[in-house]
Amino acid sequence: MSTRHILLGLLAGGPSHGYDLKRRHDERFPQARPLAYGQVYTTLQRLVRDGLAEVEGTGSDGGPERTTYRSTEQGDRELARWAAEIAPPAPFVTNEIFAKVVVSILAGGDPAAYLGAQRAAHLERMRRLTALKTDPGADLATVLSADYALNHLDADLRWMTTTAARLTTLTAEVDAT
Repeated sequence: MSTRHILLGLLAGGPSHGYDLKRRHDERFPQARPLAYGQVYTTLQRLVRDGLAEVEGTGSDGGPERTTYRSTEQGDRELARWAAEIAPPAPFVTNEIFAKVVVSILAGGDPAAYLGAQRAAHLERMRRLTALKTDPGADLATVLSADYALNHLDADLRWMTTTAARLTTLTAEVDAT
């Protein structure tokens, strides 16, 4: 995920200060890792440096002084270019679950037990996400985010089922080498 483009997208709604951008990010991307304030302000400084955003002003409104940023025309064009760019499917499997199963097989561990425990953890996460998205007060960002996560968890579960069915063959292949 490109933090700079996400912040440009949030600035597309109008000028904002860093604190508000961080809060809106965390609301709009509820299943993502929350942004750190330092990351927000560093990214904003880079956006200004690169001409994609500019400082609109500073003010305190009775509280601490805050700098307000807004997107530039160049920032708007960059955001439109990035948003239209097709994200290529990942070319390599880098999933930790896959790596742990392979290492367990290679090291003579118990990959079936690991897969069973991981399956239970996935199902619990799926139950929590389903409850979250079916909550009558859930906003659209929460529902979309939960749907995305649920589909990925479901794909993991299907892979775990297939792999569990192949463990005898996989283990025999490793033992033969």
